[in-house]
Amino acid sequence: MKKIAILNGPNLDRLGKREPEIYGSTTLAQLEELVRAEFAGKAQLEFFQSNHEGALIDKIAALADAKFDGVVINGGAFTHTSVALRDALLGAHLPTIEVHISNIYKREDFRHKSLTAPACIAVITGLGLEGYFAAVRFLLKK
Repeated sequence: MKKIAILNGPNLDRLGKREPEIYGSTTLAQLEELVRAEFAGKAQLEFFQSNHEGALIDKIAALADAKFDGVVINGGAFTHTSVALRDALLGAHLPTIEVHISNIYKREDFRHKSLTAPACIAVITGLGLEGYFAAVRFLLKK
């Protein structure tokens, strides 16, 4: 069974409360339950969220050392600012898919540039929470 990690960056712990007109009313805990239910018996899933860049970087290294089969990452604002997160993803050598709940290209200009996307095999943006499911499905086929 493939081991897939789902990482969420800053402010994603506020899903369901923060800007529901953009991110919806589902909480991060509810999203985790939905994803676990969808892929029960198909994948070993590990979820991790942090508002701290270093914690995400440490987690990516730990996933590489544990020989995970893939990563789904919503880096939140770090997507647009963190060379260190990009370097961690590149150094991990894990198939990674970047996910954004909103369509980043319909938002502020600074969100149009992803520093982490070049370290990923794909980017899913604007599908809402379905992006997480699509990413896991793809990684299971990889």
